[in-house]
Amino acid sequence: MDSILLDTHVFIWLAEDDSNLPVSIRDIIENTERVFVSIASFWEISIKIKIGKISLLSDFNDIESSFESTRFKLLPISLKDTIQLCNLPLHHKDPFDRILVAQAMNNSLVLISRDVAFDAYPVRRMWL
Repeated sequence: MDSILLDTHVFIWLAEDDSNLPVSIRDIIENTERVFVSIASFWEISIKIKIGKISLLSDFNDIESSFESTRFKLLPISLKDTIQLCNLPLHHKDPFDRILVAQAMNNSLVLISRDVAFDAYPVRRMWL
């Protein structure tokens, strides 16, 4: 596999060495040449921390330097992504997940996520 996009929960579990991330998925991530994390995931994390929906083991203020120490690539949201988002049916109501679908479609990325709601879209989702 050449290029993958990590769903937000996958990125968090990987960063925090969480046991919720299956070893098989960790292996796929480690053996994939290009691994992307969307800027939307960082936006989602910051919002969910602020409203108390999630907490991280490390301080979110350090996330930029922590991310830069990885080999992952940051995937910005493009105008093309927002157009794709506007054209997507509302199978999934979460705006963060919908932009990930649009980005995966526009960049031909396999989406790594346990969220089966992504299967309603024309993207390849992987979870073992």
